[in-house]
Amino acid sequence: MTAALFEIDARAGKARAGVLHLAHGTVRTPAFVPLASTATVKSLAAHEVEDLGYEMVLGNTFHLFLQPGHELIARMGGLHDYMGWGRPIITDSGGFQVFSMGHGSVAEEIKRRRGDRESRVLSIDEEGVRFRSYVDGAERFMGPETSMEIQAALGSDIALAFDECTPFHSGRDYTARSTERTHRWLDRCVAWHREHGPGGQFLFGIVQGGVFEDLRRASAERVAAADVAGIAVGGSLGREKAEMYEVVGWSVAPLPDTAPRHLLGIGDVDDLLAGVASGIDTFDCAIPTRLGRHGTALVADPGSRWRLDLTKQAWAESREPIAADCPCTACREHTRGYLHYLARIGELTAARLITVHNLTFIAALMRGIRQAIVDARLDEYSRGILEGASPY
Repeated sequence: MTAALFEIDARAGKARAGVLHLAHGTVRTPAFVPLASTATVKSLAAHEVEDLGYEMVLGNTFHLFLQPGHELIARMGGLHDYMGWGRPIITDSGGFQVFSMGHGSVAEEIKRRRGDRESRVLSIDEEGVRFRSYVDGAERFMGPETSMEIQAALGSDIALAFDECTPFHSGRDYTARSTERTHRWLDRCVAWHREHGPGGQFLFGIVQGGVFEDLRRASAERVAAADVAGIAVGGSLGREKAEMYEVVGWSVAPLPDTAPRHLLGIGDVDDLLAGVASGIDTFDCAIPTRLGRHGTALVADPGSRWRLDLTKQAWAESREPIAADCPCTACREHTRGYLHYLARIGELTAARLITVHNLTFIAALMRGIRQAIVDARLDEYSRGILEGASPY
């Protein structure tokens, strides 16, 4: 473990407020990390994301591998220069995307965007995964060393080890075998990164093990014992929220206190609160940007899962803002009625404005969580949010 990477400033139970020290700057935690999957936080310029208060974004190794290609990005000065983002970047391993193809759960959004070109896994073995590219149907390969090479070329501040992300329906036997292979792949990632990794790039391992307590705990211990700077929790976390919180708890319990902890793919309001309370430091998720592109705004209403569907006819003549106390451009300058109209006709301005609002909402929530930890009132703050208090 690299002690200098992460400093803990305050605690509230298992929750921690701290600072990640990375090559391209610091990240105050707990932190939400917006997705810049294709070298952009969709619809926003890089400086706008920073202006909203975000200190790190996540680049998608799989998508950038297929297009425009990591070699091109390296020639263009690395991912920071390529996308005009001067602050830290974390890159995922590509494991989630490549394995989701084989398990038949490629995101609908990607399917729509790629037309009728089918992506599918051709083979999975100890070396890695062969699959057909959604870009041109060509056969491609990704393994631990490939993933590390891509992430090195991208020049991210944090790289994630290549892993197999098993789906919920996987049985115990397959999950156990898959998790052991993920651990062997971790060793190969560590070896490659130790010899070839760019200076200033930290490697995080990923805890797997499905929904099985003994596998989760064993995986956490195995990953923590490896030569990694931090630890991410990935894979299937269960069918319901209660089970997810339990699985996250199993995954975090064996981890060393000094290691920064990242929870992959989780971003609902109640899940962020529960994750922080379990000791998670950083999160990434498509929720705020994906909802924005589909006309749904985040609001302080737990009864509707913090969602306001602006495409509904009920808002056609509304003169209300999305949220009266929100400082974002969408709320200061526009009505629900106007945003409803833009969203219904598919106007790009709607996606942009609602995305700005959603990221403003999440940024305010994370600032509130951090301050509540510092002030030793996290439980009170979380209760308020869960009861419908505004995060602004």
